[in-house]
Amino acid sequence: MKQKMVLAVTSLAGFASTFMGSSINIALPLIGDEFHASAVMLGWISLSFILATGAILMPVGKLADAYGRKRIFLIGLILFTLTSFASALAPSTGVLLVLRVIQGLASAFIFASNTAMVSLAYPPETRGRALGTQVAGVYLGLTLGPILGGVISHHLGWRGLFVVVGGLGLLTWATPTLTLRRIEWREPKQAGFDILGSAVWALAFCALLLGFSYLPGWAGAVLIAAGVGGIALFLRWEGRAADPVLNVDLLRHNSVFLFSNVAALINYAATSAMTFLMSLYLQYNRGLDAQTAGFILVCGTALQTLFSPVAGRLADRVQARALASAGMGLCALGLFAFVFLRETTPYWYVLSTLSILGIGFAFFASPITYTIMGSVAKPQVGLAGATLASMRVIGQTMSIGIATLVLAVEVGRRAIHPADYPQLLTSVRVTFAIFAALCLAGVAASLVGRRPEG
Repeated sequence: MKQKMVLAVTSLAGFASTFMGSSINIALPLIGDEFHASAVMLGWISLSFILATGAILMPVGKLADAYGRKRIFLIGLILFTLTSFASALAPSTGVLLVLRVIQGLASAFIFASNTAMVSLAYPPETRGRALGTQVAGVYLGLTLGPILGGVISHHLGWRGLFVVVGGLGLLTWATPTLTLRRIEWREPKQAGFDILGSAVWALAFCALLLGFSYLPGWAGAVLIAAGVGGIALFLRWEGRAADPVLNVDLLRHNSVFLFSNVAALINYAATSAMTFLMSLYLQYNRGLDAQTAGFILVCGTALQTLFSPVAGRLADRVQARALASAGMGLCALGLFAFVFLRETTPYWYVLSTLSILGIGFAFFASPITYTIMGSVAKPQVGLAGATLASMRVIGQTMSIGIATLVLAVEVGRRAIHPADYPQLLTSVRVTFAIFAALCLAGVAASLVGRRPEG
């Protein structure tokens, strides 16, 4: 019973956090109208959440290993719930921006501990199925956010969106507080917390992600270069730290951990912008309204949600990395199929390709999570989960960065007019070709290394 409760609350928390992160973009025009906010401020209201989450994921994962995964999870859940309700009462964009930063930090606390909690609550023989269910919740939130967020914002306003998410957080917080009071997972603390390493990681991470948002301008290139240099400095420092945030030996001597995270990064970079690109294609090139386009895009999400627990269950029985590679291969096939999109492409072709991508992602995400969590010792599961979550955030930002870069080159940084539709279609096809090539590289990365021991 307690195992199922851990799985339920961590899956629901993952859904709430990713739903909030993806649905806010739909509500930004409403926020802008009420506060007369600039486009730059609205962009920061969305981006600040992502930056705050990713910047502290790995340091908080280290804290979770030392001070208790459930404790860190509950702190994050409480902060997330309170800031959601407070955001609904925000009197200005400045206050809302501060609350979004805190909400992003709270999300990091959730994702730095929820995967570790499930990994520790379930034995190896049933862990894959549980992780598959949790993965389904996370990506259901990511994909349904823009769709359901639009419905909520339309009927209840943008403040209603924060109230709904806050209510979901309150429900999620109350359940483990009442039923899991005597359960905790923590490891002996070894040395002082690596504050300098954490600061270097946070700055490098923010520079890298901001760089992708400023492409193709020179500022984007400079920021990306600074981010890459900062990550190199971070890895050098961590190799000498007494109790590092990231144990560099994991990267040097654990090829399964290293290349599985690389595969995850590649997959998220190749697939995360798919909904964005297909939304543009369906609404501009095919003339559909937002609601109809959303219903078409839900097809892949539904299959992904349905098959993620199945893929997790199979990971309990066969080699998980082989399943992940097969899933990545299906993703590559689906992305390659979208290279041939035309303005007259039959809708059955679009739906079939979305189905292939949904199934492919399900058979990648659950097994790769199982592989990464099973490739490290128990004292490091919090760090492993946080590292995987960091790869997801970086990959998502890279994916949007690549898509917007191609759009800027082909269409330009301006509103899309009917005369631009041919160039828009070219941009979509070129981007999907790049993503398909990335996925093929990811297939190789997901297969590298020895089989991890559960």
